[in-house]
Amino acid sequence: MNTMSYKGYTAKIEFDPDDNIFFGNIIGIRDTVGFHGESVTELKKAFGEAVDFYLESCAKAGREPNKPCSGKFLVRLDPELHSRIVAEALKSGKSINKWIADILAGSLHPRQV
Repeated sequence: MNTMSYKGYTAKIEFDPDDNIFFGNIIGIRDTVGFHGESVTELKKAFGEAVDFYLESCAKAGREPNKPCSGKFLVRLDPELHSRIVAEALKSGKSINKWIADILAGSLHPRQV
């Protein structure tokens, strides 16, 4: 899946060969925010404008915009794995949250915009 990110929002990008355009929709929020462009440059510009318009519209309406991620998620683990994670976090002198966040961040590809 091709994605783009701007101001903490991520959009899924697709190509429509019939209309010869790129189009995208913000993912991870309840509201529907879409945009399109005939080139990558137009698409990036349209994405930024769509996010900015969404945020401005929410502010004018006096409501909080949907946030794509809260920064918290629950993961269910096998108890043995949980114990191993606790031990590794302690060995590294980090909290479990910090240790896991570091491991996950290190496993991701560099951010692309």
